[in-house]
Amino acid sequence: MIDSGDADSDLIVRVAKHDDAALQALFARHNVRIFRFILRLVTVEAIAEELTNEVYLQVWRNADGFRGGSTVSTWMFTIARNLALSYLRKKSTVALDEDFAEQVEDETDSPEMTVTKQDKATVMRACMERLSLAHREIIDLVYYQEKTAGEVSEILEIPVNTVKTRMFHARKQLSHFFAAAGIDRGWP
Repeated sequence: MIDSGDADSDLIVRVAKHDDAALQALFARHNVRIFRFILRLVTVEAIAEELTNEVYLQVWRNADGFRGGSTVSTWMFTIARNLALSYLRKKSTVALDEDFAEQVEDETDSPEMTVTKQDKATVMRACMERLSLAHREIIDLVYYQEKTAGEVSEILEIPVNTVKTRMFHARKQLSHFFAAAGIDRGWP
């Protein structure tokens, strides 16, 4: 992975001076990763898009407060995580009407959908969604966002040893879920 830390630091200084082009460059560089991280937490694409936009709005508003104690991307992932958790807390206060849910008809899958569901990546995503939020975000940050244990510790505001412990348990759970889903190989 290309080290974009210096370039990001230069961009954040420019964003603090309200340079639109610098924000666009940060967006182009990190948008997909931030969006995917948020999506894995909230699991609703439209909400993930809204929250991703909110991340960049907060970056715009708070760039002058960035002191360089971490990388710009770590700071942005921290913002993304906090926004996603805030959304999930609000969402959990709205209870699902179980009687209504039971009345919703279960439509049968088309043959194409059945094939799609058999796709290994689809099964693996489903297994990821079965993890607790704490384990899901650890797996996402380490494997998908390529963050170090130290960076994950900073983003999640937990000790490095807790990151390692959660990673161990998350991988163990995923291996179990994969085996139950018929995927013969556990975590890579």
